[in-house]
Amino acid sequence: NTHVPYDGEIEQTDLFIPFDRAAELVDRLPADKAAKIVVYCRSDRMSRIAVEEWVKAGYTNLYNLDGGFEAWEAAGYPLLHLDRE
Repeated sequence: NTHVPYDGEIEQTDLFIPFDRAAELVDRLPADKAAKIVVYCRSDRMSRIAVEEWVKAGYTNLYNLDGGFEAWEAAGYPLLHLDRE
């Protein structure tokens, strides 16, 4: 999840990396640059920015959730709203 500010999440989300800190926090991603990573935000604008940074860092198996979690919810899937600070 790369959305800033926190506005919900998809169940089983492993990491929260703000899109605007994607380059500096790349070390939080798996060491295996071929690991499958699914990236999302609310609409998919912020996640696309993060994906661009991670491609530059050598990651090769990135997937961006088209339409973000707005599309996820519109398709009938649940979005969790947790108290994250």
